[in-house]
Amino acid sequence: MRYIIIGAGAVGGTVGGRLAQAGQEVVLVARGAHGRALAEDGLRLRVPQGELYHRLPVVEGPDGLGTLRADDVLLLAVKTQDTEAALRAWGPAPVEGGGTAADRLPLVCAQNGVESRRIALRRFRHVYGVCVWLPATHVDPGTVSAAGTPLTGILHLGRYPHGTDDTVREIAADLEKAYFEAPVVPDVSRWQYAKLLANLGNALEAVSGPVADSGPEAQTLYARVRAEGEAVLRAAGIAWTDAEEQQAARGDKVTLVPLDGVARGGGSSWQSLSRGTGTIEADHLNGEIVLLGRLHGVPTPLNELLQRLANRFAQERRAPGSLPLPELVRLADDAVAFVQEPPGPAA
Repeated sequence: MRYIIIGAGAVGGTVGGRLAQAGQEVVLVARGAHGRALAEDGLRLRVPQGELYHRLPVVEGPDGLGTLRADDVLLLAVKTQDTEAALRAWGPAPVEGGGTAADRLPLVCAQNGVESRRIALRRFRHVYGVCVWLPATHVDPGTVSAAGTPLTGILHLGRYPHGTDDTVREIAADLEKAYFEAPVVPDVSRWQYAKLLANLGNALEAVSGPVADSGPEAQTLYARVRAEGEAVLRAAGIAWTDAEEQQAARGDKVTLVPLDGVARGGGSSWQSLSRGTGTIEADHLNGEIVLLGRLHGVPTPLNELLQRLANRFAQERRAPGSLPLPELVRLADDAVAFVQEPPGPAA
Protein backbone atom coordinates (compact mmCIF):
# COMPACT_ATOMS: atom_id res chain seq x y z
CA MET A 1 0.00 0.00 0.00
CA ARG A 2 0.99 3.58 -0.64
CA TYR A 3 -0.35 6.09 1.89
CA ILE A 4 -1.38 9.51 0.62
CA ILE A 5 -1.64 11.79 3.65
CA ILE A 6 -4.12 14.54 2.77
CA GLY A 7 -3.28 17.21 5.32
CA ALA A 8 0.25 16.63 6.58
CA GLY A 9 -0.08 18.78 9.71
CA ALA A 10 0.20 17.61 13.32
CA VAL A 11 -1.75 14.36 12.99
CA GLY A 12 -1.12 13.71 9.31
CA GLY A 13 2.56 14.54 9.52
CA THR A 14 3.03 12.30 12.54
CA VAL A 15 1.22 9.35 10.99
CA GLY A 16 3.01 9.84 7.68
CA GLY A 17 6.41 10.16 9.31
CA ARG A 18 5.95 7.10 11.47
CA LEU A 19 4.68 5.02 8.52
CA ALA A 20 7.70 6.12 6.47
CA GLN A 21 10.00 5.17 9.34
CA ALA A 22 8.40 1.71 9.31
CA GLY A 23 9.21 1.31 5.61
CA GLN A 24 5.85 2.23 4.08
CA GLU A 25 5.59 4.31 0.92
CA VAL A 26 4.15 7.72 1.84
CA VAL A 27 3.12 10.85 -0.08
CA LEU A 28 2.40 14.07 1.82
CA VAL A 29 -0.24 16.54 0.69
CA ALA A 30 0.28 20.08 1.97
CA ARG A 31 0.17 23.68 0.78
CA GLY A 32 1.54 27.07 1.72
CA ALA A 33 4.63 27.55 3.82
CA HIS A 34 4.32 24.10 5.35
CA GLY A 35 4.09 22.43 1.96
CA ARG A 36 7.08 24.38 0.64
CA ALA A 37 9.17 23.47 3.68
CA LEU A 38 8.24 19.78 3.36
CA ALA A 39 9.15 19.80 -0.34
CA GLU A 40 12.40 21.71 0.06
CA ASP A 41 13.76 20.46 3.39
CA GLY A 42 11.77 17.31 4.20
CA LEU A 43 9.61 16.40 7.18
CA ARG A 44 11.09 16.82 10.64
CA LEU A 45 9.25 14.72 13.21
CA ARG A 46 10.26 15.28 16.82
CA VAL A 47 9.45 12.32 19.05
CA PRO A 48 10.79 11.02 22.39
CA GLN A 49 13.28 8.84 20.50
CA GLY A 50 14.82 11.91 18.85
CA GLU A 51 14.28 13.96 15.70
CA LEU A 52 13.38 11.94 12.61
CA TYR A 53 13.98 13.32 9.13
CA HIS A 54 12.15 12.09 6.05
CA ARG A 55 12.48 13.22 2.44
CA LEU A 56 9.07 12.26 1.05
CA PRO A 57 7.15 13.18 -2.11
CA VAL A 58 5.02 16.28 -1.49
CA VAL A 59 2.11 17.41 -3.66
CA GLU A 60 -0.59 20.06 -3.36
CA GLY A 61 -3.30 17.88 -4.88
CA PRO A 62 -4.01 14.88 -7.11
CA ASP A 63 -2.61 16.59 -10.22
CA GLY A 64 0.82 16.27 -8.65
CA LEU A 65 0.55 12.48 -8.82
CA GLY A 66 -1.28 11.96 -12.09
CA THR A 67 -3.11 8.63 -12.19
CA LEU A 68 -3.44 7.13 -8.73
CA ARG A 69 -2.43 3.55 -8.01
CA ALA A 70 -4.89 0.78 -7.23
CA ASP A 71 -3.09 0.13 -3.92
CA ASP A 72 -3.29 3.76 -2.73
CA VAL A 73 -4.87 4.58 0.63
CA LEU A 74 -6.15 8.13 1.08
CA LEU A 75 -5.72 9.18 4.71
CA LEU A 76 -7.68 12.35 5.35
CA ALA A 77 -6.20 14.44 8.17
CA VAL A 78 -7.38 17.96 7.35
CA LYS A 79 -9.62 19.81 9.79
CA THR A 80 -13.27 18.91 9.34
CA GLN A 81 -14.10 22.36 7.96
CA ASP A 82 -11.69 21.62 5.08
CA THR A 83 -13.09 18.16 4.31
CA GLU A 84 -15.49 19.14 1.52
CA ALA A 85 -12.80 20.93 -0.48
CA ALA A 86 -10.37 18.02 -0.09
CA LEU A 87 -12.90 15.41 -1.21
CA ARG A 88 -14.01 17.55 -4.12
CA ALA A 89 -10.40 17.55 -5.33
CA TRP A 90 -9.51 13.91 -4.69
CA GLY A 91 -12.77 12.11 -5.44
CA PRO A 92 -12.62 12.44 -9.26
CA ALA A 93 -8.91 11.56 -9.48
CA PRO A 94 -8.38 8.71 -11.98
CA VAL A 95 -7.06 5.34 -10.79
CA GLU A 96 -4.98 2.95 -12.85
CA GLY A 97 -7.16 0.31 -14.46
CA GLY A 98 -10.15 2.64 -14.64
CA GLY A 99 -12.52 4.36 -12.29
CA THR A 100 -11.93 7.14 -9.79
CA ALA A 101 -10.64 7.44 -6.27
CA ALA A 102 -14.20 7.89 -5.01
CA ASP A 103 -15.21 4.59 -6.63
CA ARG A 104 -12.23 2.41 -5.82
CA LEU A 105 -9.88 3.65 -3.11
CA PRO A 106 -10.22 3.46 0.67
CA LEU A 107 -10.66 6.81 2.37
CA VAL A 108 -9.57 6.85 6.01
CA CYS A 109 -10.93 9.80 8.02
CA ALA A 110 -8.40 10.50 10.79
CA GLN A 111 -10.12 13.62 12.14
CA ASN A 112 -11.87 14.97 15.19
CA GLY A 113 -15.64 14.96 15.35
CA VAL A 114 -18.09 12.77 13.46
CA GLU A 115 -19.14 14.90 10.50
CA SER A 116 -16.30 14.23 8.05
CA ARG A 117 -17.15 10.58 7.54
CA ARG A 118 -20.75 11.50 6.72
CA ILE A 119 -19.51 14.08 4.20
CA ALA A 120 -17.14 11.47 2.79
CA LEU A 121 -19.80 8.79 2.36
CA ARG A 122 -21.70 11.09 -0.01
CA ARG A 123 -18.72 10.96 -2.40
CA PHE A 124 -16.63 7.89 -1.56
CA ARG A 125 -17.76 4.28 -1.63
CA HIS A 126 -15.21 2.90 0.86
CA VAL A 127 -15.03 5.08 3.98
CA TYR A 128 -13.26 4.22 7.23
CA GLY A 129 -13.41 6.06 10.54
CA VAL A 130 -10.59 6.55 13.02
CA CYS A 131 -10.81 7.53 16.65
CA VAL A 132 -7.60 9.54 16.95
CA TRP A 133 -5.81 9.49 20.31
CA LEU A 134 -2.60 11.13 19.17
CA PRO A 135 -1.11 14.12 21.02
CA ALA A 136 0.76 16.00 18.29
CA THR A 137 1.75 19.57 17.48
CA HIS A 138 2.40 21.44 14.24
CA VAL A 139 5.51 23.25 15.45
CA ASP A 140 6.79 25.22 12.43
CA PRO A 141 6.58 24.86 8.65
CA GLY A 142 8.03 21.42 7.92
CA THR A 143 8.16 20.36 11.58
CA VAL A 144 5.68 18.42 13.71
CA SER A 145 6.07 16.79 17.10
CA ALA A 146 4.47 13.89 18.94
CA ALA A 147 5.37 13.51 22.60
CA GLY A 148 3.74 10.16 23.36
CA THR A 149 5.72 7.13 24.52
CA PRO A 150 6.09 4.14 24.38
CA LEU A 151 3.38 4.43 21.72
CA THR A 152 2.89 7.54 19.63
CA GLY A 153 -0.88 7.09 19.65
CA ILE A 154 -3.86 4.76 19.66
CA LEU A 155 -6.02 4.69 16.55
CA HIS A 156 -9.25 2.67 16.67
CA LEU A 157 -10.32 1.89 13.10
CA GLY A 158 -13.41 0.49 11.40
CA ARG A 159 -15.59 0.80 8.35
CA TYR A 160 -18.15 3.57 8.33
CA PRO A 161 -20.98 3.32 9.21
CA HIS A 162 -20.05 -0.03 10.78
CA GLY A 163 -18.16 -3.26 10.27
CA THR A 164 -14.63 -4.35 9.38
CA ASP A 165 -12.90 -5.86 6.34
CA ASP A 166 -9.52 -7.03 5.08
CA THR A 167 -8.54 -3.53 3.95
CA VAL A 168 -8.89 -1.97 7.39
CA ARG A 169 -7.05 -4.91 8.95
CA GLU A 170 -4.16 -4.40 6.53
CA ILE A 171 -4.04 -0.68 7.30
CA ALA A 172 -4.07 -1.46 11.02
CA ALA A 173 -1.21 -3.93 10.61
CA ASP A 174 0.90 -1.23 8.94
CA LEU A 175 0.12 1.24 11.75
CA GLU A 176 1.02 -1.37 14.37
CA LYS A 177 4.53 -1.47 12.89
CA ALA A 178 4.82 2.32 13.22
CA TYR A 179 4.57 3.06 16.98
CA PHE A 180 0.76 2.96 17.02
CA GLU A 181 -1.76 0.62 18.50
CA ALA A 182 -4.54 0.22 15.94
CA PRO A 183 -7.48 -1.87 17.19
CA VAL A 184 -9.94 -2.81 14.44
CA VAL A 185 -13.49 -2.52 15.80
CA PRO A 186 -16.91 -3.00 14.18
CA ASP A 187 -18.35 -0.05 16.11
CA VAL A 188 -15.83 2.73 15.54
CA SER A 189 -18.59 5.34 15.98
CA ARG A 190 -18.83 4.50 19.71
CA TRP A 191 -15.18 5.46 20.09
CA GLN A 192 -15.52 8.59 17.98
CA TYR A 193 -18.50 9.85 19.98
CA ALA A 194 -16.52 9.32 23.18
CA LYS A 195 -13.70 11.37 21.66
CA LEU A 196 -16.24 14.02 20.63
CA LEU A 197 -17.28 14.43 24.27
CA ALA A 198 -13.64 14.87 25.27
CA ASN A 199 -13.11 17.38 22.47
CA LEU A 200 -15.90 19.62 23.78
CA GLY A 201 -13.20 21.17 25.96
CA ASN A 202 -11.12 22.19 22.92
CA ALA A 203 -12.96 25.50 22.50
CA LEU A 204 -12.75 26.21 26.24
CA GLU A 205 -8.99 25.66 26.09
CA ALA A 206 -8.67 27.75 22.95
CA VAL A 207 -10.36 30.84 24.37
CA SER A 208 -9.31 30.66 28.06
CA GLY A 209 -6.34 28.29 28.36
CA PRO A 210 -5.72 24.61 29.18
CA VAL A 211 -8.37 23.15 31.46
CA ALA A 212 -5.92 20.96 33.38
CA ASP A 213 -3.74 23.97 34.26
CA SER A 214 -6.55 26.37 35.17
CA GLY A 215 -7.76 24.87 38.42
CA PRO A 216 -11.12 23.59 39.63
CA GLU A 217 -13.14 26.45 38.14
CA ALA A 218 -12.16 25.46 34.59
CA GLN A 219 -12.64 21.76 35.32
CA THR A 220 -16.12 22.42 36.71
CA LEU A 221 -17.05 24.41 33.61
CA TYR A 222 -15.81 21.63 31.34
CA ALA A 223 -17.84 19.11 33.35
CA ARG A 224 -20.95 21.23 32.73
CA VAL A 225 -20.18 21.44 29.01
CA ARG A 226 -19.67 17.69 28.80
CA ALA A 227 -22.85 16.99 30.77
CA GLU A 228 -24.77 18.85 28.06
CA GLY A 229 -23.11 16.66 25.45
CA GLU A 230 -23.94 13.45 27.26
CA ALA A 231 -27.57 14.51 27.71
CA VAL A 232 -27.81 15.19 23.99
CA LEU A 233 -26.30 11.84 22.98
CA ARG A 234 -28.66 10.01 25.31
CA ALA A 235 -31.64 11.84 23.85
CA ALA A 236 -30.43 10.98 20.34
CA GLY A 237 -29.95 7.31 21.26
CA ILE A 238 -26.22 7.47 20.43
CA ALA A 239 -23.86 5.15 22.32
CA TRP A 240 -20.29 5.98 23.32
CA THR A 241 -17.52 4.12 25.11
CA ASP A 242 -17.42 4.85 28.83
CA ALA A 243 -14.42 5.94 30.86
CA GLU A 244 -13.63 2.40 32.05
CA GLU A 245 -13.52 1.00 28.50
CA GLN A 246 -11.37 3.88 27.32
CA GLN A 247 -8.95 3.50 30.22
CA ALA A 248 -8.68 -0.22 29.57
CA ALA A 249 -7.73 0.56 25.97
CA ARG A 250 -5.29 3.33 26.78
CA GLY A 251 -3.64 2.24 30.01
CA ASP A 252 -0.17 3.80 30.17
CA LYS A 253 0.54 3.21 26.51
CA VAL A 254 0.77 6.89 25.53
CA THR A 255 2.60 8.96 28.16
CA LEU A 256 3.61 12.51 27.30
CA VAL A 257 7.23 13.54 27.86
CA PRO A 258 8.92 16.94 27.37
CA LEU A 259 10.58 17.37 23.99
CA ASP A 260 13.61 19.63 23.51
CA GLY A 261 12.80 22.63 21.35
CA VAL A 262 9.04 22.11 21.47
CA ALA A 263 7.13 24.52 23.68
CA ARG A 264 4.09 23.11 25.42
CA GLY A 265 0.98 24.09 23.48
CA GLY A 266 -2.66 23.21 23.45
CA GLY A 267 -4.83 20.93 21.38
CA SER A 268 -5.95 21.24 17.80
CA SER A 269 -8.23 24.26 18.33
CA TRP A 270 -5.56 26.07 20.32
CA GLN A 271 -3.10 25.39 17.51
CA SER A 272 -5.50 26.78 14.91
CA LEU A 273 -5.68 30.07 16.82
CA SER A 274 -1.91 30.09 17.38
CA ARG A 275 -1.28 29.80 13.64
CA GLY A 276 -3.93 32.40 12.81
CA THR A 277 -5.62 30.18 10.23
CA GLY A 278 -8.89 32.13 10.44
CA THR A 279 -10.92 28.95 10.96
CA ILE A 280 -11.52 26.56 13.82
CA GLU A 281 -13.29 23.21 14.18
CA ALA A 282 -15.81 24.30 16.82
CA ASP A 283 -18.76 24.00 14.42
CA HIS A 284 -18.05 20.26 14.20
CA LEU A 285 -17.31 19.67 17.89
CA ASN A 286 -19.46 21.87 20.14
CA GLY A 287 -21.57 22.59 17.07
CA GLU A 288 -22.35 18.88 16.66
CA ILE A 289 -23.84 18.86 20.16
CA VAL A 290 -25.77 22.05 19.39
CA LEU A 291 -27.19 20.48 16.22
CA LEU A 292 -28.22 17.27 17.95
CA GLY A 293 -29.66 19.25 20.84
CA ARG A 294 -31.88 21.24 18.49
CA LEU A 295 -32.96 18.08 16.68
CA HIS A 296 -33.89 16.33 19.92
CA GLY A 297 -35.15 19.21 22.06
CA VAL A 298 -32.25 19.41 24.52
CA PRO A 299 -30.94 22.89 25.46
CA THR A 300 -27.20 23.35 24.90
CA PRO A 301 -26.40 26.92 26.00
CA LEU A 302 -22.81 26.20 27.08
CA ASN A 303 -21.84 24.49 23.85
CA GLU A 304 -23.55 27.24 21.86
CA LEU A 305 -21.51 29.82 23.77
CA LEU A 306 -18.19 28.02 23.21
CA GLN A 307 -18.96 27.48 19.52
CA ARG A 308 -19.71 31.16 19.08
CA LEU A 309 -16.67 32.37 21.04
CA ALA A 310 -14.26 30.01 19.29
CA ASN A 311 -15.47 31.12 15.87
CA ARG A 312 -15.16 34.77 16.86
CA PHE A 313 -11.61 34.22 18.13
CA ALA A 314 -10.66 32.54 14.85
CA GLN A 315 -12.25 35.18 12.63
CA GLU A 316 -10.68 38.03 14.60
CA ARG A 317 -7.28 36.26 14.81
CA ARG A 318 -7.32 36.62 18.59
CA ALA A 319 -4.60 35.00 20.67
CA PRO A 320 -5.49 31.64 22.23
CA GLY A 321 -6.24 31.72 25.94
CA SER A 322 -6.82 35.48 25.99
CA LEU A 323 -10.32 35.47 27.52
CA PRO A 324 -9.96 35.48 31.33
CA LEU A 325 -11.54 32.39 32.83
CA PRO A 326 -13.74 34.36 35.30
CA GLU A 327 -15.21 36.24 32.35
CA LEU A 328 -15.91 32.99 30.50
CA VAL A 329 -17.60 31.54 33.60
CA ARG A 330 -19.76 34.67 33.88
CA LEU A 331 -20.77 34.37 30.22
CA ALA A 332 -21.56 30.69 30.77
CA ASP A 333 -23.77 31.42 33.78
CA ASP A 334 -25.57 34.14 31.82
CA ALA A 335 -26.13 31.77 28.89
CA VAL A 336 -27.67 29.12 31.14
CA ALA A 337 -29.84 31.67 32.94
CA PHE A 338 -31.09 33.01 29.61
CA VAL A 339 -32.26 29.54 28.57
CA GLN A 340 -33.87 28.85 31.93
CA GLU A 341 -35.63 32.21 32.06
CA PRO A 342 -36.01 33.49 28.48
CA PRO A 343 -37.11 37.10 28.12
CA GLY A 344 -40.84 37.70 27.83
CA PRO A 345 -42.54 39.24 24.80
CA ALA A 346 -41.86 42.84 24.03
CA ALA A 347 -44.33 45.29 25.50
